[in-house]
Amino acid sequence: MTTAPHAELAPPPAGTVRLAAIQTVSGPDVDANLAAVAPLIAEAAAAGARVVALPEYFPLISSDDGAKVRIRECEGAGPLQDFLAEAARCNGVWLVGGTIPLLAEAAGKVRNSTLVFDDQGRRVARYDKIHLFGFQRGEERYDEAATIEPGDTVRCFDSPAGRTGLSVCYDLRFPELFRAMGEVELIILPAAFTYTTGRAHWETLLRARAIENQCYLMAPAQGGRHPNGRVTWGHSMIIDPWGEVLACRDEGAGVVIADLDPARIAAVRESLPALRHRCLG
Repeated sequence: MTTAPHAELAPPPAGTVRLAAIQTVSGPDVDANLAAVAPLIAEAAAAGARVVALPEYFPLISSDDGAKVRIRECEGAGPLQDFLAEAARCNGVWLVGGTIPLLAEAAGKVRNSTLVFDDQGRRVARYDKIHLFGFQRGEERYDEAATIEPGDTVRCFDSPAGRTGLSVCYDLRFPELFRAMGEVELIILPAAFTYTTGRAHWETLLRARAIENQCYLMAPAQGGRHPNGRVTWGHSMIIDPWGEVLACRDEGAGVVIADLDPARIAAVRESLPALRHRCLG
């Protein structure tokens, strides 16, 4: 399923908030990746989106794991952070900046960090990915812990969509993280799922997190064959509190758009008050 051209979209209904998940197929050239993302952010804004989210690793996917270390930035300063702040301000959107590499305490490593900028270009939140992906099957192997230092703090912030929780990719497999957010209206999960694991588990896990937390979930992803030969699953999605997929893009760069309706959240929680029925936590 791939969404229709956004020029055909009507303005968001009164009382709703338009969301946009951007899908990319990033490569090893940072400048080229930023140049590819900029018009997609503008497209989302032109379609009426107020909250826009980029995928994990949007500025860089390389066969050289050390490349992310070489472009890491100190918090609060650097070209990647400048790009995100300016894109948010110029387009008048709240921008969830996928992930970028920030300085870590451990030498030779980075924090895989999600930064959020409001529509004035002010940074309002930061989340450092907690769960680091490791996988091996045949010749396919990933070990994020080799170059990434994990975060240790759950992060939520207040956005135009309401209380919003932040997570990244492999975090999706750990439901306790999402429970620790408390009641949220929206979860955002930038990702770069592999084709292998995405085909097997991506949609199932995304829908489960939306259903059990009775909230909207927006998952912008990498989707396609990258210059280094890696293939990511894509299927960027926006899902409602009942677990229905509202919009999806299978592969290739583009924008996925849907509207968050607070009344829908309230209706689901009223008809099935699972969050109030919790006995633990």
